[in-house]
Amino acid sequence: MAKEHVMTAKGFQEDSGEGIKESIGRTGTAVKDGVVSSLKGINEIEAEIVTLVRSTVSNALRLTGDVATESIIITKDVVKGAIQASEEVGTGLIMSTKSVAKGMIMGVSDVGGDVVAIAGQIVIGAVKGAAEVGADVALVARRAVDGVIEASKEVGANAGDVATSAVHGAIEAAGTIGNTAVRAVRDMLVGVVEGVKDVASAALPKPRTTGQDSPVKTRPTPVEVATKTRGKRGK
Repeated sequence: MAKEHVMTAKGFQEDSGEGIKESIGRTGTAVKDGVVSSLKGINEIEAEIVTLVRSTVSNALRLTGDVATESIIITKDVVKGAIQASEEVGTGLIMSTKSVAKGMIMGVSDVGGDVVAIAGQIVIGAVKGAAEVGADVALVARRAVDGVIEASKEVGANAGDVATSAVHGAIEAAGTIGNTAVRAVRDMLVGVVEGVKDVASAALPKPRTTGQDSPVKTRPTPVEVATKTRGKRGK
């Protein structure tokens, strides 16, 4: 009887262990399915935002008839609207930034607008708006840049020029916030376009030294250059 009892206990333990493994396996599968479903939902939402922004921007520009002037104004309004929406919902600015930026580029492209110029304006608006609501400026900048670059490829624009314009816009906007923001944006955007470090360093103030041993070096002003040029010609 003792032997049967042991065997029975062992069998029970084995069965119990298999049951636990199956339960864990089902839980893992359920989590995986849930994550996949959520990600699909996010992708659908982002696609809807792109479509909404694209149609809204293109329709508005067609009504105005002045694409060159109105593009910038409409761009600011759309970015502001997206930020206000995120405030009302309480979250979503970082997630929606890429979709909004992408939709705006595509909308401007639909009516023959200057995609390269607008790319910079979009990122400037996104970065300044992020700072106003206390969002992660660097991450918002990266999402906006990713959005305009992705859109530029889809509409056949020069992705390199669009990327350069977008990065310049990000650095410019960050510069109005502070040096910390510039560095954060620069670090986030390194590798997006070649030369981004040069763009960022140009936006940062240069350290100045004083004293006879370390004179401050300054670039000649346009007036000084012109004066020297005239002097050489006179000789």
